[in-house]
Amino acid sequence: MNKPDLCVAKNREKVTIDYINLNLDIKPVFKGKKYFLRTYGCQMNVHDSEEIKYYLEQLGFVPSEKLEDADIVVLNTCAIRENAKDKVFGYLGRCKHLKKIKKDLIICLCGCLTEQPSEIEEIIKKHKYIDIVIGTHNLNELPKLIENASGKQTVEVYSNSDKVYENIKYSRDSKISAWINIQLGCDKFCTYCIVPFTRGRERSRKMENILEEVQYLKDNGYMEVTLLGQNVNAYGKDLDLGYDFATLLEKVAKIGIPRIRFVTSHPWNFTDKMIDVIAKYPNIMPYIHLPIQSGSDEILKKMNRRYTIEEYKKLFDTIKEKVSKVSITTDIIVGFPNETEEDFKKTLDIVNYCKFDGAFTFIFSPRVGTAAALMEDKVPMSEKEERLHKLNELVNKYSLESNKKYLGKVVPVLVTGPSDKGINKVCGYTDTMKLVNIDGSKDLIGKIVNVKILDAKSFSLDGVVC
Repeated sequence: MNKPDLCVAKNREKVTIDYINLNLDIKPVFKGKKYFLRTYGCQMNVHDSEEIKYYLEQLGFVPSEKLEDADIVVLNTCAIRENAKDKVFGYLGRCKHLKKIKKDLIICLCGCLTEQPSEIEEIIKKHKYIDIVIGTHNLNELPKLIENASGKQTVEVYSNSDKVYENIKYSRDSKISAWINIQLGCDKFCTYCIVPFTRGRERSRKMENILEEVQYLKDNGYMEVTLLGQNVNAYGKDLDLGYDFATLLEKVAKIGIPRIRFVTSHPWNFTDKMIDVIAKYPNIMPYIHLPIQSGSDEILKKMNRRYTIEEYKKLFDTIKEKVSKVSITTDIIVGFPNETEEDFKKTLDIVNYCKFDGAFTFIFSPRVGTAAALMEDKVPMSEKEERLHKLNELVNKYSLESNKKYLGKVVPVLVTGPSDKGINKVCGYTDTMKLVNIDGSKDLIGKIVNVKILDAKSFSLDGVVC
């Protein structure tokens, strides 16, 4: 077993990055065997699972919809909140039981949970039935580890945290919309966030390789790409090659793919140059996810967010002024250690000011290894839950108000798949990232169609093709 170097995740120093062009020779030695893959967490994890699927399918595995039919089970985990961890370990119980029945079953645990120093020790000691534990930095080693699985636990977590791999292949979930990694890791060290310890320091891909990937997707009929990063607008700062995210965004736009999106942005790195590029190109969608986290300057300082509420409001107003019909969503944490009622009121105030199109809201979840986990907290959970309820009521109010503005309007919608609202319905997204359920047949999937909006709810719209 290769015991991970747990100190690597704690290193705040800049590292020298090696850029490696990946060229794996994977043989289908498990032809006809079945895999079961379960993904937890953010868009980055979803995209990592597309890489994992490629490796499994190149090895000869075919997907299984049932855990019980699998010859290999892969859980791609999230570490951002405690309930995500609980879900993973709950599911591992099912896997452990299945392995007692299927002795040759291979169980693989990967993703951000495996990169967390406090968790990896427990996994190694208490869950010995797991065959492979692999981190986000080492996914390209998965085929070799599966081939060599022998019943002894193998751990490969941090050893490639100073590398950026190009020419990664994916088995993409969609033939319409694609994720593209442009930047890995984060240097901000927000006091509540485990990401710098699980995903490592900020590392940007070379621009020429990103543009080549976008061109390939356009040539193969993709209608939309989403540029991914833990902090996309820090892109290029570590390369010192004279270009930044605004430069990349403009070059991607000029390739001509119909729709371009990006997530996630940090307000501290959002520049006027970026705003001007977004406003200039019609194929850059007018949708921006801009996490605020709290409306209190005191809490933002404790979070190490590096901006004030006035600075956020100025940025918000500039985006609204320059980017036509822009939709802005956010993230908000309630119950940060010793958040006062006045702090929370200020959060409600900023929501009332911005009237966000939507928000992902959470109760603070302490993560071992972060600074916030060590902060004293005297606010009872019942009070935090009440604050979350009040916040959600306000967020939903403005979300509904925003959606009602679409009533009677005709908007372009990229149809992405069948709707779960009925057998004769499909669904897709407006340029402003509003989910629309449409009366229509499956031959609309993959097309951008004009839709008249007939009904508006807090989280979706209903319409007909016109």
